[in-house]
Amino acid sequence: MKKITAILAFLLALSSPLMASYNDIWEESALNKVIERGVLRVGLDAGYMPFEMTNKQGKIVGFDVDIARQMAKAMGVKLEIVNTAWDGIIPALVTDKFDIIMSGMTLTSERNLQINFANPYIVVGQSVLLRKGLEGEIKSYKDLNNPKYTVVSRLGTTGDIAAKRYLGKAKQRVFETEVMTAFSIERA
Repeated sequence: MKKITAILAFLLALSSPLMASYNDIWEESALNKVIERGVLRVGLDAGYMPFEMTNKQGKIVGFDVDIARQMAKAMGVKLEIVNTAWDGIIPALVTDKFDIIMSGMTLTSERNLQINFANPYIVVGQSVLLRKGLEGEIKSYKDLNNPKYTVVSRLGTTGDIAAKRYLGKAKQRVFETEVMTAFSIERA
């Protein structure tokens, strides 16, 4: 019995610093800060339809907003949406302007060196939208790799990276926002 008591006392003595370490980690965690603050601050760029966009009343809505709302509800906190330009979204997260990015961001090696990624809740991939009149002419994205075509993408997105990598022979037009990109396609 004395041996068991001594072993338990020894194990308790060893685990005490570990418990303190886990407690310190929890105290500094983003999740604990959200719960203490009572608000989940979500950063997004409200121009990536249908994931996040502004409705006619000026309210930010969309799939990512719905997911964020459910997360906040499950945590028992309020939701604060922080609309942020895409090119500043990672710096804003790093400087604590919000707690999480929910803006259709694809994990890349470069981004992963700056911030932590969770497992994705949706996988979209890349898509090509064609203007009217090209539907019979273009059978594959490879057909667009030709100087007679102009490819439009949003600056700094994986679509921009893919267009440059796979459609390098086509003319490239890059825009700052999704709206400008869509407007350019519509007018073509």
